[in-house]
Amino acid sequence: MRELSHRRRMLVLAICCMSLLLVSLDNTVLNVALPSMRSDLHASVSGMQWTIDAYTLVLAALLMLSGSTADRVGRKRTFQTGLVIFTLGSGLCSLAPNLEALVIFRMVQAIGGSMLNPVAMSIITNVFTEPRERARAIGAWGGVVGISMAAGPIVGGLLVESVGWRSIFWINIPVGVAALILTARYVPESRAPKPRRADPIGQLLVIAVLGTLTYAIIEAPDRGWDSPLIVTCAVIAVAGLLALVRYEGRREEPLIDVRFFHSAPFSGATVVAVCAFAALGGYLFMNTLYLQDVRGLNALHAGLWMLPMAFMCFVCAPLSGRLVGARGPRPSMLVAGVAITASGVMFALFNAQSSDAGLLIGYVLFGLGFGMVNAPITNTAVSGMPRTQAGVAAAVASTSRQVGQSLGVAVIGAVLAAGAASAATTSRVGHAASPAAATAFVDAARPAWWIIAACGAVILLLGLVTTGRWAERTTRHAAALFEGEGAPTGQTSASAKA
Repeated sequence: MRELSHRRRMLVLAICCMSLLLVSLDNTVLNVALPSMRSDLHASVSGMQWTIDAYTLVLAALLMLSGSTADRVGRKRTFQTGLVIFTLGSGLCSLAPNLEALVIFRMVQAIGGSMLNPVAMSIITNVFTEPRERARAIGAWGGVVGISMAAGPIVGGLLVESVGWRSIFWINIPVGVAALILTARYVPESRAPKPRRADPIGQLLVIAVLGTLTYAIIEAPDRGWDSPLIVTCAVIAVAGLLALVRYEGRREEPLIDVRFFHSAPFSGATVVAVCAFAALGGYLFMNTLYLQDVRGLNALHAGLWMLPMAFMCFVCAPLSGRLVGARGPRPSMLVAGVAITASGVMFALFNAQSSDAGLLIGYVLFGLGFGMVNAPITNTAVSGMPRTQAGVAAAVASTSRQVGQSLGVAVIGAVLAAGAASAATTSRVGHAASPAAATAFVDAARPAWWIIAACGAVILLLGLVTTGRWAERTTRHAAALFEGEGAPTGQTSASAKA
């Protein structure tokens, strides 16, 4: 692919960011609408979990397939296909007559979504070849998550209160159409010189592991952990994971290339992504129910309460990108780990939700932490790896995000369902729960807050362990395993100083 002008590169970045805005805005808008959807569709807490996890599960299961397919058939072509399917799925979601149909249509959305973010990141990696410029581009990319977090609750609240929850899916349609037109005009086509072959067995094993694990976690509070169905799902998940590791390790061109994991920063980035997005998924799910069901706020007011968290994410994401470009990933990861841990501890140990000031401080801390963590995840995942494998490397990082968000919603939703089944989680939308129900909800949420704090602690630890000179040596070793498959994307020169 020929070198593009600076203006053209910025335009390509903007178009790719539109796809991220499309997917991220859909998630944040949906969270605010959950109580209204639950009331209209007569769904349980687990039903609401499935509206989120049906999407994230399919997304996680198909991201690596989409990344390798894009490397093979063309990134622009795959990106355009994803835009069409995601926009169509959004229209279908707005017409869903019941919960079951909504879950199915969310899965259609996810098929399209799997072709957007990792492929867009692969396009960015191939367009922005200079390490510092790429880190800043990734920072801007991460800033879009902040924009979606800031705009999503407000836009979602306004739409839910004025038109109804179905309208939250309408906003995807004009954005998707605009992105499709601009992609056709301005985004260059690219593909890997030596693309991977399809791996259907590996793909089926990934689906089996993620699907059965999440089903077991979500449904266990209702069916019981000793239910034959739950036990069977757990056994299938474990067996599938063992089979996946064994099978992929023997393939010449696996779906999940274990050579990536010879790099300590890459391995750390995947775990950090799981922890950060597990914390985010659980945080948004839990606070949406708390603000609307316990405090009795409507969707718009609940969105306004979460605005400080979104604002901090919006401000910190591009700053983190610049910091990664100048100083390497360690400072951003350390700040993220400390802030997310502090936010979780405030709620778990000091009952931050008992006062307005405590609630706001907790939200600000979480927004700070999450805003700082996204840029080092993405930059570390693709740095040092051959550009020819950028689609697969970016897809592994994106898959880790979606797996984390899916598990976060599943685990924290299960904790709430088990501990507060008859209290705040069953109160009517728009009406405050009784003091006893509110207390029960807060007590049930305490273990969930400790889980979020633990996620932050893991991010902090990995920020220390997987950066620095030793970690950079492991990255060079991993890149050497791909010798002959193209030049590496490079790392920021500051990474060795971290």
